Amino acid sequence: MGRFYPDSKVEIQGLSARFYDNLLNTASLGAYSSFIKKAIRQMCIAPDDAILDFGAGTGRNALLMNSYLSGDGEVLGLEISEEMLIQFQRKTENFNRINVLDQRIDQPFTLDRKFDKVFISFVFHGFPLEIQKNILRNAANALKLGGQFIMLDFNEFVTDETPLYFRIPFKIVECRYAFEYVERNWKQIMSEFGFGGFTEKYFLRNHIRLLTAKKESNETSYDIPG
Repeated sequence: MGRFYPDSKVEIQGLSARFYDNLLNTASLGAYSSFIKKAIRQMCIAPDDAILDFGAGTGRNALLMNSYLSGDGEVLGLEISEEMLIQFQRKTENFNRINVLDQRIDQPFTLDRKFDKVFISFVFHGFPLEIQKNILRNAANALKLGGQFIMLDFNEFVTDETPLYFRIPFKIVECRYAFEYVERNWKQIMSEFGFGGFTEKYFLRNHIRLLTAKKESNETSYDIPG
């Protein structure tokens, strides 16, 4: 399957997808594993939460979120990479409250229930603005009133004002959409889709942010034009 957004770097395929967790661990010198555990702990997951995981990857995050759930909670992942889907299913096959669908998050979709939380981790920054708005609409549609959209991604910053230790790898690794993403006011944009009550947690000297937004209104239909 070809990439939907050739200029993006968040659509992981082939060998990179097949060994994705190992690559992350190696590139971060083992730090990523403890970082993602800490970030998910900050989500304040309730035992009975129904969580929708946008761009669910290999299932690593789903398993971490599931560790905070009781028998009444559930995690549903949405993923399109065949290699990632295989890994997700393999990792979670013994957990009947964790499931995954082959589903794009950038296009309209309808599920048969609403969720308490929608989580997206290091995916959002890799899309053009109009597609990011589609993802926000999908998140609003999928959430219960009062539910939370939780985004773990880069914080907002001016790239050329960041320290060299961060700026150089960021410029080498990231796509052009990421440079646009970090300079936008996401709380203002998200408020246009019925989100408010923002809270933030920061990591890596404030370069990474866990942004939580509450769905505050059901009055608007967040329909995506066909």
